[in-house]
Amino acid sequence: VEALRAVIERYDILRTAVLWEGLPEPVQVVWRRAPLEVEEVGLDPDGGDAEQQMCAGVSSRSDRIDVRQAPLLRLFIAHDEANGRWVMLQLFHHLAIDHATVEMMRQEIQAHLLGRAGHVLAPMPFRNYVAQSRLGVPRAEHEAFFRKMLGDVDEPTAPFGLTDVHGDGLGIAEAYRPVDADLARRLRARARALGVSAASVCHLAWAQVLARVSGREDVVFGTVLFGRMQGGEETDRALGLFINTLPVRLRVGEAGVEESVRQTHTLLAELLRHEHAPLALAQRCSAVAAPAPVFSGLLNYRHSTAAGQVPMSEPEAWAGVQLLRAEERTNYPLVLSVDDLGEGFGLTAQVQSPIDPARVCTYMHRALEVLVASLADDPSAPLRSLD
Repeated sequence: VEALRAVIERYDILRTAVLWEGLPEPVQVVWRRAPLEVEEVGLDPDGGDAEQQMCAGVSSRSDRIDVRQAPLLRLFIAHDEANGRWVMLQLFHHLAIDHATVEMMRQEIQAHLLGRAGHVLAPMPFRNYVAQSRLGVPRAEHEAFFRKMLGDVDEPTAPFGLTDVHGDGLGIAEAYRPVDADLARRLRARARALGVSAASVCHLAWAQVLARVSGREDVVFGTVLFGRMQGGEETDRALGLFINTLPVRLRVGEAGVEESVRQTHTLLAELLRHEHAPLALAQRCSAVAAPAPVFSGLLNYRHSTAAGQVPMSEPEAWAGVQLLRAEERTNYPLVLSVDDLGEGFGLTAQVQSPIDPARVCTYMHRALEVLVASLADDPSAPLRSLD
């Protein structure tokens, strides 16, 4: 806890709140001091597993993270008498912390635990990124790009009929399945042969799934961008929310499979120039009437480590510390995360009840199988002909 407090004191983004009441537009405000709340939770000795009690207790509470209060993270601790240990649950908001930031925070905490806090590099301020994202690509250029992509889209792509993009994460079920090793190998080989990324192939497969479950051949979905590609050398050690969600429009029609993959790769490359564009701006460039969303399905292609294999460069710092579980929630009713594990891939679906998330993973796995097979055996086959 003390190590985490020290990290919060070092980084402006971890002392950030978001204010909007009485202001012309929402702003991020950095507090000079942002005390970290630590709440001790009493466990029922006869209530079973301490970890489950902690998670159930916190998730059932009505109070959520108040984004007007820094820091946007809280800690809950409890003494697990049955196992002679302390259990800690860390809750944080994605407005301040993305996946890369979690890894960097862990490295900083490690330095504190090893007594090396004085040897860590000077913190990079998040305000540099804010300035770049607001003053980089002109707004008119963003608008021109998204108007060209979305200007004639007049109704949402609603997989399974799901359209509520203002949910609170409740009622979301999750499932995971690894991609078969042979399919993963063939997917990477096909991508290399075409000179495209594996991510491009996965985006097109997801478009096929969405086409089937939304009844549309012309689909729009959100894709999560890393956000650190154009920030220079500094961004690889800057904490904060760099990721952004922006729309992608793909057609599952008469174009051949290989041509469709190449078109997807080109579109994603073009999208990178606009990775800091506001999602609200992009959505306003469509013909979908507000407040309806342009899309309600999301693809998050991310480079990850295998579950339970979080890299710890100094294991002695974490002696006696065990990661029990981690979970995330989103306002979107359908999210598919593709974990690129270096060689293999993993698929995680989060979907609003009563849709079965395992079924969504199976659809995506099947779409990848058929797409990769067609790229090898019949690359000119119309994309819509793949089952």
